[in-house]
Amino acid sequence: MTGSRLKDKSKKSFKLDNHQMVRLLLLAAFTAVLSVTMVWGMGLPVTSIIGISLIVILLLLILYKDFLRYKPEVKENYKLLILVGTLLCGNLVIGRTFHYIAEGFTAWLGTVDPFLPVYAIPLATGAMLAALLIDIHTAIVFTVITSLIAGVWLNSPLYAIYVFASGLTAAFGVIRCKKRSSIWKAGLTVSAVSLFTALAMTLIRGQIVSLEPIMAMGFALLNGIVVITLVSALLPLFEYSFKLTTDISLLELLDLNQPLMRELLVEAPGTYHHSIIVGNLAEAAAEAVGVNPLLARVSAYYHDIGKVKMPEYFIENQIASVSKHDKLAPRMSSLILLSHVKEGVELARKHNIPEVIIDIIQQHHGTSVQTFFYAKAKEQHEKVAPLSEEDFRYPGPKPQNRVSALVMMADAVEAASRVLTDTSPARVSLLVDRIINHCFIDGQLDNCELTLKDIREIRTHFVYLLTSMYHKRIKYPGFELDNEDTHQKPAKVSSSR
Repeated sequence: MTGSRLKDKSKKSFKLDNHQMVRLLLLAAFTAVLSVTMVWGMGLPVTSIIGISLIVILLLLILYKDFLRYKPEVKENYKLLILVGTLLCGNLVIGRTFHYIAEGFTAWLGTVDPFLPVYAIPLATGAMLAALLIDIHTAIVFTVITSLIAGVWLNSPLYAIYVFASGLTAAFGVIRCKKRSSIWKAGLTVSAVSLFTALAMTLIRGQIVSLEPIMAMGFALLNGIVVITLVSALLPLFEYSFKLTTDISLLELLDLNQPLMRELLVEAPGTYHHSIIVGNLAEAAAEAVGVNPLLARVSAYYHDIGKVKMPEYFIENQIASVSKHDKLAPRMSSLILLSHVKEGVELARKHNIPEVIIDIIQQHHGTSVQTFFYAKAKEQHEKVAPLSEEDFRYPGPKPQNRVSALVMMADAVEAASRVLTDTSPARVSLLVDRIINHCFIDGQLDNCELTLKDIREIRTHFVYLLTSMYHKRIKYPGFELDNEDTHQKPAKVSSSR
């Protein structure tokens, strides 16, 4: 009995589940592409090819282990693994192709050192794309792996240093990339660093008393220009293929002449101005808690786009003193308000808004209760039948990240601040406290990883901005609005003589 149990356990331990199989297949595929690219046309013995493949496997496993620590979701979400593997393989394939062309060029000239064209191989392209598409941490590890692979490929430790320096420069150059021209600045910086490193390498190789340093620096200068060209061409392709959103894409959505923004301004001007203020609040709070402020602002701009379908049913767009909800049952009013989330998601998908913003549109009310219509319904039906609070809740889900939670709180705080008659700092602070505490107690912040320190920072910035928004103004002579005939009486200008 004991022996059979041990056999069963050993069988189970060697059985691979679907996720493990997929990861092994990806490892095998990327190893094959990288190894073949490195050894193609070099005439190496089988033992050397096997050794290179084992080194590639080791480097890929190190990269995967880093992902498990830094982004544990890669266990079941393979998009990131496929993206990084594609960047690694594509980067090396482009570099190998460039090297092949350069070898032919130098062979045609006949007088140029065959090693010099490697300074122009644009291996920093992958690092820059990784920083733009994923994050700087991934770009740094990507650069380390790429530089080691390049050193093995060309059998040159000095070239590994060259690739490492240019790759890190490319990655750090686009950390705060807010427009496409920033890619050009980063590429020119790559050229400068590559030029300096190439000069140092030629000195180490003892080629100072010749034309070699000048030619090496020329190829290094070309490196950055080629990187700029490739990144500019490949970035939109990767964004579209992997459904990713970079800061550059977000800036394009921030343009208030976007069709959705124009429609919101024309159809629901009150909602439009509300969204602009929510964007200011969310962006300031995002900077304080260390999340992407640009994503917070853009998400806030689009969070209420569903209101363009029936703008007159939302109070910020109502001009008449009589509300359309006065003639509706509370449950019907509730359904109309609930619909703006669904309509917003549909409009966003129709206009190809990134999925990360669509998620925030869907989550910006969480599962909160429409307290006004719930209280109104209770008042009307308390003698007829009991009402469930769940009937007046938004469908959710609750905010799943910190940006979504910031938009939720900024939205609620801005809307509630409109009813304040006393806009003193103390009253504004009390209002912000109540709104944030209500979100916390109602469980709306359970899934978004906000700390108590984050909440304190958010509160501070909300209070500061709202207090500034409701600042006092002096009364201008002749424009007192409590006098109906003010427009007929111009202000008197006193002159001292």
